[in-house]
Amino acid sequence: MTTIAAQAQLREIQFTEFDLDNGLHVILHEDHSTPIVAVGVMYHVGSKNEPDDRRGFAHFFEHLLFEGSDNIARGEFSKYVEKAGGVLNANTTGDRTYYYEVLPSNQLDLGLWLESERMMHAKVDQKGIDTQREVVKEERRQRYENQPYGSILIEVLKRAYRKHPYRWPTIGYMEDLNAATEQDYVNFYKTFYVPNNAVLVVAGDVDPKEARKGVEAYFAPIPKGRAIVRPNIMEPAMDGEVRDVVHDQVQLPAVVEAYRIPAYGSPDFYAVDMLNRLLSQGNSSRLQTNVKDRQQKALYVGSFTLPLEDPGLSIAFAVANAGVPPDELEKAMDAEFAKVRDQIVSDAEFKRLRAQIETEFVTDNGRVAGIANNLASAYTFLGDASMINKEIERYMAVTPKDLQAAAMKYFVPSNRVVLHYLPKTQQQ
Repeated sequence: MTTIAAQAQLREIQFTEFDLDNGLHVILHEDHSTPIVAVGVMYHVGSKNEPDDRRGFAHFFEHLLFEGSDNIARGEFSKYVEKAGGVLNANTTGDRTYYYEVLPSNQLDLGLWLESERMMHAKVDQKGIDTQREVVKEERRQRYENQPYGSILIEVLKRAYRKHPYRWPTIGYMEDLNAATEQDYVNFYKTFYVPNNAVLVVAGDVDPKEARKGVEAYFAPIPKGRAIVRPNIMEPAMDGEVRDVVHDQVQLPAVVEAYRIPAYGSPDFYAVDMLNRLLSQGNSSRLQTNVKDRQQKALYVGSFTLPLEDPGLSIAFAVANAGVPPDELEKAMDAEFAKVRDQIVSDAEFKRLRAQIETEFVTDNGRVAGIANNLASAYTFLGDASMINKEIERYMAVTPKDLQAAAMKYFVPSNRVVLHYLPKTQQQ
């Protein structure tokens, strides 16, 4: 698998790029292997761009901007794509919102038209706001409020950050969405959903010259927006471990450990991300093998990275096996974090980790939808679309000593939030 991955990685993603006069950056990738095309637009706006009394706006717009436009009837946006045999979706993080369609390649104009309509004159009115507010309320209930352990991210963020807007979740808070006026929504749209705050990627079975003509026809008339003012809040370092207990509608206790980590794209980020994979990704990962399988302290265990534009988080999460107290589970988890601080990773384990990362890169860039997303992300957050081919080098440059150094710097008790989730029946 390592050899296959390495050979596949040698096939660089080729692309061309240009800017329109209105500030829209455009990236074109030609790939005739399948008769499909992906059209993606990444707006550099996420939950960190929201005022602290309008939390949830970025995610709300992920829903609202499917309502329609001046030229698309309400509720018809998705139907255009479905009738053409394509798929579409969107997602939001703390830093960006991404919309995309994957269509038969003879439907490129449809994708360009839809995204230009979304950017130029989407329906941002009270009727759509009221409709989508109910959708978001239901999503919040299902994913966060009525889901066992669903509030973990909410509870972690508000303790891990004191000043930075990462302290609230992307889903936001319904009281803010309810309190907002129609003009508040219109202002947010006019501020952030503008060409100079976006990158457009067209990837797949296209002729770049023809695609450029289409892009210019649909997007060049869109006026440039005002300059974007971005938050420049520096979150102070944690001055010690934060511990708390959360009582929830759960049957088994759980332990959450969230460590503050460097920003995505910074040198240390890649070592920390590799450590997370070492600890939790796959059946042979350390938390899985030792805490869950051998010691049988946990029913489920995992660890993941929040790759954010400003310093983010690494979150480890374990659900206790029946009869295992949370203190005992935490001790078992801490032992695995201590090992990566105290011991160099073995050559065999390190080679498996590198092969795993190479394979992921190749798989992700094996689909036009993945290529479109990765080109947009590389341009937006790494400052250069060509990083789609170079970022793997940053991972491959990490050494076992780098992993240990990162563990000693970031995976320490004084740099974390620890939560014990307990059943509400245990609440005093």
